[in-house]
Amino acid sequence: MTTHALTQAFKAAKPAFGAWITLPGVINARTVAQSSPHLSWVMIDCEHGLTSLQPGAAESIQAITGLGSNAPSALVRIPATGISTGTGWQIKYALDAGARGVLVPMVSNADKAKEIVSDSRFPPGGRRGFGSPFTQGTWGITATEYLQSANDHVTVMVQIETKEGVSNVEEIAAVDGIDVLFIGPYDLSLTLGYPTPSPDPHPEVEKVIQQILKAAHSKGKKW
Repeated sequence: MTTHALTQAFKAAKPAFGAWITLPGVINARTVAQSSPHLSWVMIDCEHGLTSLQPGAAESIQAITGLGSNAPSALVRIPATGISTGTGWQIKYALDAGARGVLVPMVSNADKAKEIVSDSRFPPGGRRGFGSPFTQGTWGITATEYLQSANDHVTVMVQIETKEGVSNVEEIAAVDGIDVLFIGPYDLSLTLGYPTPSPDPHPEVEKVIQQILKAAHSKGKKW
């Protein structure tokens, strides 16, 4: 199986440095992934970036995982819609492309977090469907091995970046199957009525960010 550098960083309890990809293209993705030996992950941004879910994200994932044992984990931020309704098909596209994890924007309550987990897991742990002939090849394993291992090796991340999300952060962090709470500092600042970071968040927003950090760690989740 190809390596999952992000989970290795989690197990080592150390900061997991990563890079953000907003431009499409195989050469771009591979160049970013090779830019530092300290990268644990690379996020392919299909929300605000210019990469499409299909075939853009899939091609970028292939370029990254093709680097072998030294490759950072290829993650995908899905486009989402509005306040993250109807995200199941987007999660399916990202994971079928071989992503090691998904990031879902603007998650504001525990029910949505539970839905995301279900869409990221095969039965009986969830409702993800199976059928892509390419996914297991990207991971370097057989279809049977992928079905047996994917539920334990896909990282599920949600963004806390709304007032409602802050109010419900303890409940969101408590959802079984959520691995990471990810701060969206720009939208979080805007929704709280403060200017966007330049480069640091407003002091009042920083207090909220620390609140989210404490909530994540209190539930044994990464942040």
